Amino acid sequence: MAAGYAQLLRTRHAARLLAGTLVGRLPNAVAAIAIVLFVRGEGGSYTLAGVLSAVYGLATAVGQPLLGRAVDLWGQPRVMLPAAVLSALGMALFTVVGVEPLPVAYAAMLVAGVFTPPLEGGLRALWPGVLGREDQVHAAYALDAVAQEIMFTVGPLLVTVSVALWSEATALLVINALGVLGALSVVVSEPSRTWRSAPREAHWLGALRSAGLLALLGSFFFVGMALGSIAVAALAYSDTTGGDTVYGVLMAAVGGGALVGGVVYGARQWPGEPERRLKVLVGLLALGYLPLTLTPAVVPMTVLATLAGVFLAPALACAFVVVDRHAPRGTVTEAFSWLVTTFTVGAAVGTAAAGPAVEHSGTPAGFAVAGAGGVCALLVLLATRRALAVPSGVTESETPAENDRTGAVEPGFRAGHQA
Repeated sequence: MAAGYAQLLRTRHAARLLAGTLVGRLPNAVAAIAIVLFVRGEGGSYTLAGVLSAVYGLATAVGQPLLGRAVDLWGQPRVMLPAAVLSALGMALFTVVGVEPLPVAYAAMLVAGVFTPPLEGGLRALWPGVLGREDQVHAAYALDAVAQEIMFTVGPLLVTVSVALWSEATALLVINALGVLGALSVVVSEPSRTWRSAPREAHWLGALRSAGLLALLGSFFFVGMALGSIAVAALAYSDTTGGDTVYGVLMAAVGGGALVGGVVYGARQWPGEPERRLKVLVGLLALGYLPLTLTPAVVPMTVLATLAGVFLAPALACAFVVVDRHAPRGTVTEAFSWLVTTFTVGAAVGTAAAGPAVEHSGTPAGFAVAGAGGVCALLVLLATRRALAVPSGVTESETPAENDRTGAVEPGFRAGHQA
């Protein structure tokens, strides 16, 4: 298992692209906690901190597919690096003005969010040309999902350490400076510089004209909803069982389960169509969320939280493959960015729904939102099985990735941007 991932990372450019993308995405990964800490340090309320974080999150959700489409049209360096710089400047403005005047603070959040570079979708567009073999690309998708879990664990720790050593404002500046450096590392690499999207049909809907992609986005809206609600329900559970320590343990258990599941899933090549496999994985994911409503004592609850996370990374990794198969020609970065946006919006909706559920019906109701999200995600896949059964023109005569100068990509393997 470890040998397979080691071989993947030894492939030229692979480790650099993965590391650069993760570092470049740090500002987005830690934005919520960094904004809250900064606003509280400036004397603002938690309500104001939440509103500013929401503005940033919604702006990011809007900006990702738009920037993804720009990348498909004009290439990665022309879009990614300027976007990273503008996003960092938005956060820098926020640290200078603080929460007063408030309209400037809102404007800074809008700029920082809208111009968050679509590095996640960009990396997945590069993998086929860098790795060449279909099994390695699928393993890379799994490794990507696992790396996200690590980033979302290490990132907040980095913020809190920076605040302890310097200040909330310095933490924001440092994280965003690292984000620019990560984006720079990606866009100056040969795969990023030479990558070109396939010619695309002019259409105002872009990637969204694919029925299969719309079905997938509908499903993963509910997966995001489930994950967002777990964060709130776990906090409510910890308030009655041991405070912040228990909350940290539960969230770490969910992340740890996802990490283990992703590593195991990506270590082998799975037979059959990924669309069918995705239904099974999402079904198992939903099955893992439902027992959380039992809210037992801390130790068994930690076990349940671990099991609830096991199928998250495999489901995401399989979804990346399905996006690749259903994205219309020339829209791969935009398509992956839509998945990020849909998942993010779903998480926000789940967070918003779990709060009232907990207040009116208790902690089990908060976890019930997660279970309902998982079940709805599966139902969407089952209801749209015909749309998912027809990938966007996969044939044995597909051309290789534009940056695959040596013809390494296997015949018949879609390189993400071909339809």
